[in-house]
Amino acid sequence: MGLDDHVLLIAPGQGNSGPRHWQTLLERAHPKSVRVEQKIWKAPTRRLWTAALDRTVRSVAAPTILVGHSAGVSTIVQWAARYPSPPHVVGALLVAPPDMEVSLPGFPPAWIVRLAGWAPIPRVKLPWKTLVVASENDPYCAIDRARAFAAAWGAGFRDIGPAGHINSAAGFGPWPELPALLASLIA
Repeated sequence: MGLDDHVLLIAPGQGNSGPRHWQTLLERAHPKSVRVEQKIWKAPTRRLWTAALDRTVRSVAAPTILVGHSAGVSTIVQWAARYPSPPHVVGALLVAPPDMEVSLPGFPPAWIVRLAGWAPIPRVKLPWKTLVVASENDPYCAIDRARAFAAAWGAGFRDIGPAGHINSAAGFGPWPELPALLASLIA
């Protein structure tokens, strides 16, 4: 069973992934992609975002790989800690996890993030093969914290060097390594 036999369930971060973001390009390129749609993209709460993820996951019946970026990573991890994972979810690619336990640039103060349910970050082993991809200069998460999250989640870890927040602003529209990263989850 190859990558084309899997649904890629795209979980964007705050504000959704724009037209040049690697998640959007992946969604367009992969015929079995499904994007999690959130009612409120600018002021996410854990309860609403994890409920939307749960509805989307349960609407799919085929083998599924979760593909999260930024707050989408947080959504996946918070969902896994609170909901039973259906057996068709087989893996997760978690790119640029944000450190929701500290004050972040452009985010509300840490106490509001906690009030919205994003902190503390669950430190539980995820029930599927998982790969965390992080950058050495991500303004939303120090590389040592990303590595510690990956270890707590039982995930593989890939440091891709100085790549900012691994989004379109950091040059991650087309991402040639992405198919190999996804394929590693089903190998």
